[in-house]
Amino acid sequence: MEILLAAINAKYIHSNLAVYSLRAAAGKYEPLVQLAEFTINQQSDEIFRSVYRRKPQLLFLSCYIWNRAMITELAENIHSVLPDTVIWAGGPEVSYDAEAFLREHPAFDGVMRGEGERTFRELLAYYVDGVGTLEEIAGITYRQRGTYGGCSADENGRHMEVICSTDENGRHMEQSRSAENRQQKEDHDLCEVHNKSVETIISNPPRLPAETLDEFPFAYRRLEDFEHRILYYESSRGCPFSCSYCLSSVDRHVRFRSMELVKKELACFLEHRVAQVKFVDRTFNCSHARTMELWSFLRDHDNGVTNFHFEIAADLLNGEELELLAGLRPGLVQLEIGVQTVNPQTLQAIHRTADFSEIAKRVQRIAAGGNVHQHLDLIAGLPYEDFESFRHSFDEVYRLHPQELQLGFLKVLRGSEMHRRAEEFGIAYRSRPPYEVLATRWISCDELLRLKEIEEMLEVYYNSGQFCWAMRALERLFSRPVELYEALADYYREHGLDGKVHSRLQRFEILRGFFTDCAAGLSDGTGDSGKLPDNGGDTGKLPGVAGDTGRLSGVADDIGKLLGATGNIGKLSGLASDAGELSNDGNGVLSPEAFDELLTLDLYLRENAKSRPAWAADLSEYREEIVSFYQKEEQERRYLPEYRQMIWKQLMRMTHLEAFPHLTEDWLLFDYSRRNPLTGDARVCRISLPRE
Repeated sequence: MEILLAAINAKYIHSNLAVYSLRAAAGKYEPLVQLAEFTINQQSDEIFRSVYRRKPQLLFLSCYIWNRAMITELAENIHSVLPDTVIWAGGPEVSYDAEAFLREHPAFDGVMRGEGERTFRELLAYYVDGVGTLEEIAGITYRQRGTYGGCSADENGRHMEVICSTDENGRHMEQSRSAENRQQKEDHDLCEVHNKSVETIISNPPRLPAETLDEFPFAYRRLEDFEHRILYYESSRGCPFSCSYCLSSVDRHVRFRSMELVKKELACFLEHRVAQVKFVDRTFNCSHARTMELWSFLRDHDNGVTNFHFEIAADLLNGEELELLAGLRPGLVQLEIGVQTVNPQTLQAIHRTADFSEIAKRVQRIAAGGNVHQHLDLIAGLPYEDFESFRHSFDEVYRLHPQELQLGFLKVLRGSEMHRRAEEFGIAYRSRPPYEVLATRWISCDELLRLKEIEEMLEVYYNSGQFCWAMRALERLFSRPVELYEALADYYREHGLDGKVHSRLQRFEILRGFFTDCAAGLSDGTGDSGKLPDNGGDTGKLPGVAGDTGRLSGVADDIGKLLGATGNIGKLSGLASDAGELSNDGNGVLSPEAFDELLTLDLYLRENAKSRPAWAADLSEYREEIVSFYQKEEQERRYLPEYRQMIWKQLMRMTHLEAFPHLTEDWLLFDYSRRNPLTGDARVCRISLPRE
């Protein structure tokens, strides 16, 4: 029998833990189970073709908000050409209202609700070996098809319908049921209809969750098949918190995999040098002792390659955990921290008790170590948060400068408290997945669309990490971080740039044009000119800075810290130490030449660009000095010891040497063989070369 578990993931690099866990839990049926993973970026015809050619007799589909439309289309098409294929769905998107899902999508034969490992194994026993009946399997909702055999009356004279059917194993079945409507009872036409095809949707009692996760086998069999992909792993299920927008709050009974088993499986990941493992535990650090033991294990068995991702509650971190984190290899661990909002009334409404000031302290302490990637989340559209309140939340979290700041939008998930209270909160949301908020009593659709524009600018210019130092300079032109991204969104819209695909170099050009407009707004005395916030009439200085030129010198200081963190020999000597060295006249206004150098720094930190932008300095007059440096490096190997087998021409192709006269007196050497594990930036060394 051909049994297929199929998943449609959000990206190619993702793997679907659910289908791997189900296959591993299939027991003796595992050799019969095949897997197929696709992505939402593939054509639906391509996915259909792949599934159809396998001719599965049993097809199980993993369903989420991001793939529901594609999953249902696939099931409909498969059912049309393979009508005997039995199709089941599972996953959070179908578990809550399984009966409605089956009524809406007749191609599906059933839904596995909730925890699926034991359910899947029992379904295979039923279909493959004819063991038991569907009625005996907990945690499923299924469609029972049969033939209508007429009407009768029970001993109390109640009208009854008799359903005759055969199950999938050919066994004859009869089911009597009372008509639900009195008008139907009096309708004698019902009694005259015989042998009519009918079906019933039946929901069995829920399956009780497993008390321990140890009964479930390790999900991954061949780790070598996951090269260049993210692996997902769970050491616990359930969440101790009750956030009203989250389905995890439904299961507050936290269950753990034993420490012995978790360590054994983590050792397997480390042995195979897997690139990244993401823990799907909803709040990994809900147990201090467990957190310390697992993080200590990863520290002691670090292979120098594998990165582990954890979703944590930052306010729960204590001094011992913070000290342990500070001692980890840079890049070993990354943390995802859900802030969601800093509005106290909103936090109370969604049942979150975290104090943002405590979160901020811990985030800043972790950041000071320079070794842990931090990803912070915000959610727009929550109760009691209006547009200005969210802008404030954005500013507060942005000023922590995490490696990534995700601006998300409320998803009104079926089964969550937020779904039940949507009318109370005046929440309008999309009727189809991902059920995203459109407006609330506190924030309008126009304002949410404005935040969508800000989100796009944030993704491109902040979360990508490709424009770090140019953005740090631009931040200092605005009173608030959010105003920078609002101004960028306005610039895109006014110049017809939104809604289009742009290359990385084009993004640099756009940012350069944006800076030019900002500078023009300053120089013409308008202060904002539609681009910059008003600074109270001090048009000769930076808006919101009021002559505090030290904020511009901070750009230079930050660059010096960056280069120190990437492994250069000491800090940059001669780095601009005051705003005058970064400006035309020392008044704190960033010069176009200095901004171009910041763009050039950003460009070469990430890649050894073969196409040199027109705005970068012309280095042709220094050709002899550059060649001389690489020839000398071939002999001495002072800066590039890892390239011992290469001659100077190869060294010149593999690295990059650049001048930044407005930032430092020295040249900068970019070594792409060694990168900062948190940012992906090249290692940078300062080089003294003659320069007029």
